[in-house]
Amino acid sequence: SKMARNVRVVFYEDRNFGGRFHECENDSSELHSYISRCNSIRVEGGFWVVYERPNYRGFQYVLSPGEYPDHQYWLGFSDAVRSCRVIRHVGESWRMKVWEKPNFEGESLELAENMPTLQERWQNRPVHSCKILEGAWVFYEQPNYRGRQYLLERGEYRRNSEWGGMQPSVGSIRRVKNP
Repeated sequence: SKMARNVRVVFYEDRNFGGRFHECENDSSELHSYISRCNSIRVEGGFWVVYERPNYRGFQYVLSPGEYPDHQYWLGFSDAVRSCRVIRHVGESWRMKVWEKPNFEGESLELAENMPTLQERWQNRPVHSCKILEGAWVFYEQPNYRGRQYLLERGEYRRNSEWGGMQPSVGSIRRVKNP
C-alpha cells in the first residue's frame, strides 16, 4: 500500500524540533525510555495517533503528516507523549454510521464527510454505537474538533467504551486524511 513506505514520526523534547529526539517507524508502547518529555513532533510519513500514557492509554491525538513545533499544535494538554501507533486504514474513501443506542439500535445516521457540529444533524442525541465501514475517523468530544479525541478504525463499536469514550457524547467527527 501507499502507506507502507516512509512511515516515520520524530518526537523532540524541546519546542521547535530542539533537544533530544526519538524516531519511530512503528507502534511504540513506551517512549519514556527515549525521551523524558515531548514539545514538538515532525510527522514525516503516515498518520499517527499519540497517547499521553504508555500502552496506548490516556488522552490521544491524531496527527497527519506535517510539523508540530509546540504541543499546542496537536491540541496537547501537556508535554506528555508516552506511546504512539500508526493508523493503518486511512484509505481513499470514508463511510461510517452512528446509532443513538448501544448495539446498533434506535435512530441511525450515515456519514461520508466531516461533521463540525454533529448535533445540528443529530438533534442532540447520544452516540452509543457505530460502525466504521471505510477509512479512519476521529470523534471529538466538542463541536468544531475540540476536546478529547478518539480514533476509530474500521470495525464495529457496540458501546462508547469500546472507542475509549467516557460518555456517549460526540460533538464533531472528522475523517483522517491529508489536510
